[in-house]
Amino acid sequence: MTHPYFSKARHPRVLAHRGLITASGEDSGVWENSAGAIAAAHAAGVDYVETDCQVTADGDVVLFHDATLDRLLGDKRAVRDVRTRELREMFADHGGLLTVSEALDSFPEVRFNVDVKTSAAVEPLGPILADHTHRVLVTSFSDSNRRGTVASVLKAGAALRPATSGGSRTIAALRALSALHLSPGRVLEDIDALQIPERHGKLTVLTPALLRAARRRGVEIHVWTVNDPIDMLRLVAAGVDGIVSDRADIALATLSAK
Repeated sequence: MTHPYFSKARHPRVLAHRGLITASGEDSGVWENSAGAIAAAHAAGVDYVETDCQVTADGDVVLFHDATLDRLLGDKRAVRDVRTRELREMFADHGGLLTVSEALDSFPEVRFNVDVKTSAAVEPLGPILADHTHRVLVTSFSDSNRRGTVASVLKAGAALRPATSGGSRTIAALRALSALHLSPGRVLEDIDALQIPERHGKLTVLTPALLRAARRRGVEIHVWTVNDPIDMLRLVAAGVDGIVSDRADIALATLSAK
């Protein structure tokens, strides 16, 4: 059965990578994963926003990608050591900080792809996501974080599990089994999508065999991070179901016109 996360939404999927911050082609000062970036993606017409979460010193699950503030702010501190109020002040002129709860409440029409970056977010995400599982996909490079979050959501009383995307071990297992023309067995159990790069170093991750194996199990394939329209069209022609892009506006225009 298709998870409601994918129902009544355009296909191929376009997932706005951490929102949309460069729609004008110029630096607007809006930061990734901010309220402004998500609002811009929503205004562009996307159904899906890919985002990430970390946990602050106050225990709040906030939309933030890195473990530290270094890349975005030039601050060496870990997110877990920063109070939520201070982080809000830093984001104030750059689109505004959102907790996961605030994002879900502020953008009720958006379907969120939540990448769980830290095990500290697993338990608190349960009650936050429990009422929104029809429009949330839980993912993580860590299959442990992914499974733990899904279990936490169900423990919080959700009637429906969130959609979920396999982590690194799941992807590696399917890549290896499909190359050997072996059945994936239980590798794709309770998996709704695989979100993968086309290549990882010298290894081609996206192969025709992997695509066929996923399709036989009804699992979607989304490729990240794709910003070139030629690549978008090529990948969709090859059979992928979704494109994760920094330029969701361009992806929408490109794939709508194909």
